[in-house]
Amino acid sequence: MNETLLELKELVKHFPVRGGALIKRQVGAVHAVDGIDLTVGAGETVGLVGESGCGKSTTGRLAARLLEPTTGKVLYQGQDISHNSRRQLKPIRSEIQMIFQDPYSSLNPRHTVGTIIRGPMEVNDINPPGGRKKRVQELLEIVGLNPEHYNRFPHEFSGGQRQRIGIARALALDPKLIIADEPVSALDVSIQAQVVNLLQELQRDLGIAFLFIAHDLAIVRHFSQRVAVMYLGKIVEVGDRESIYERPRHPYTHALLSAVPEPDVSSEPRERIRLAGDVPSPINPPSGCRFRTRCWKAQDKCATEVPPLVRLSGNREGHLTACHFPEAPTTQGEDVVLDPALA
Repeated sequence: MNETLLELKELVKHFPVRGGALIKRQVGAVHAVDGIDLTVGAGETVGLVGESGCGKSTTGRLAARLLEPTTGKVLYQGQDISHNSRRQLKPIRSEIQMIFQDPYSSLNPRHTVGTIIRGPMEVNDINPPGGRKKRVQELLEIVGLNPEHYNRFPHEFSGGQRQRIGIARALALDPKLIIADEPVSALDVSIQAQVVNLLQELQRDLGIAFLFIAHDLAIVRHFSQRVAVMYLGKIVEVGDRESIYERPRHPYTHALLSAVPEPDVSSEPRERIRLAGDVPSPINPPSGCRFRTRCWKAQDKCATEVPPLVRLSGNREGHLTACHFPEAPTTQGEDVVLDPALA
């Protein structure tokens, strides 16, 4: 087991909703993240998946401390940074970097590529051997771009090349953890594969840990060692890659995996699970299990009791599921009762 680099403990982020004609006052809250626990080990990639609006990007921003949590803790190398000031966070900023979703809006169009990548070094007063320009050109070469393009502007590059520039900027401070917020969703399929392969090479060569946020379960399976499934602000299932993809237990995970295209067209097509209704509003989430309003297995208990995230008997250690009536495992002879030691 790798040393824990990042730990989120009972993390909550509510955004206030204000109303009123003359005097604005809080009339509710958006439950973007509502009490999640998640860890990322040194050199590990953890995939975070779920539908749009489930809280994945907010979780990433909380982990990078771009947002301050409502309650709960963000621990980095055992240090609680949940409510640290900007001055207190400055030594940690260089070790936690982000790759943003949109390569078109995340780069300043008025700055050259050299200025964009050099910026983090200037802010943190870092002077690498040989100078900052040499380091920027080395980073451009690492991400597969021409070092001579140092003085070009973002509009002179394609979407995939712009995302590589964003990756180079994230690497400028030699981070230990990169939070990649859907880094390939805005790219063409052929370019997606190139960027994901680049991230894999960087992880292998530099030992960087990733929190990889994505919609595409096929890409997450290709890149991640562990996977967490999120629904409406809650983590409903988490485990190692093989366990989640081959033996999912939560109905929501089953539904997501049923939509993943089969690579072998000669095999019998998988039955698609179509979820009823829309995702409930995060302003007024359902009581009990939040997935119950769309779940085909929901019973009265699901409306009154929040299912705990626990290991079911027959599951691998570390594979946790939050469901009162989990799906039967694919392996013969396993039951679906809670492990007495963990219930």
